[in-house]
Amino acid sequence: MPPTDRVRRKVFVTRAIDSTALERLRAATAVTVWRGEMPPPAPALRSALASADAVLSMITDKLDAGVIAGAPRLRVISNLGVGVDNIDLEAATRAGIAVGHTPGVLTDATADLAFGLLMATGRRIAEADRQVRAGMWRTWAPMTMLGHDVHSSTIGLIGFGAIGRAMAQRAMGFGMRVLYLKHSSSQRVAGAVAVGLPRLLAESDYVSIHVPLTVKTRHMIGAREFALMKPGAILVNTARGAVVDQAAMLAALKSGRLGGAGLDVTDPEPIARHDPLLRLDNVVITPHIGSASIATRARMAAIAVENILEVFAGRVPRLCANPQVRLRHPNEIA
Repeated sequence: MPPTDRVRRKVFVTRAIDSTALERLRAATAVTVWRGEMPPPAPALRSALASADAVLSMITDKLDAGVIAGAPRLRVISNLGVGVDNIDLEAATRAGIAVGHTPGVLTDATADLAFGLLMATGRRIAEADRQVRAGMWRTWAPMTMLGHDVHSSTIGLIGFGAIGRAMAQRAMGFGMRVLYLKHSSSQRVAGAVAVGLPRLLAESDYVSIHVPLTVKTRHMIGAREFALMKPGAILVNTARGAVVDQAAMLAALKSGRLGGAGLDVTDPEPIARHDPLLRLDNVVITPHIGSASIATRARMAAIAVENILEVFAGRVPRLCANPQVRLRHPNEIA
């Protein structure tokens, strides 16, 4: 690639990523990386994108229609993650901007974390750890820290895409009965049973959420659904916080209808420091770390960089959230 072409293609990376992937991007383009620990504020993001040809964004960066309209040179948004609910897909498509993402690579890491939350909540592992650190462990006692069995229990999976199916495989390894929401996937896992939502909620000891956040799925688990759940059941959410009505979940936890919650996502994120959920012993909350393994984040960064380079080569990325896009050609840019 001629040096002049490299300089002409400007890429803004909204947070530091894996160094190997970043060096590959630097070798082909002129890269600016936001150095703050927090996401770039809206004015800084708008300023950076005013002259950028590409942005490697995070799920914390809101790329709405206004931001996209203020980025006349932008040809590709490459999101470091599977979900693209932080991006106005319709506005990007109208503008000829490809939206890349990183599905598939984080399936197992996220399923591992989801099953870890299930174990930590059901068997009260995090709560027991806090008691030990507080000096409350005085002796073994037959009725202390009793939790719920995982083996031979029933898990209901809301969402049966790649992560949901990976969760089913882990559950079967523990001898669990697996239900999943009918019509949520064309894929099947031997031994898993497709059922309607009311039956799934009524029969499941653990309910795990694996759907993307859309207009249809926002607050799909609310007061009505909690009332249908098996008393004492445990909810696990590693998808998006807004899929669950958080106020309704708090009420269900306080009433005892819901036996516990293992959450990697909240609404909003991060959760407010004084949120009443943080005062409940039967709630385990992690800071959106579903894909946070060293190997997975490195692979995600490599894919995000590849998505950008594919567009610069004139191709719609293989992993594209809007594959119907007509790419904005450099000659069309003022």
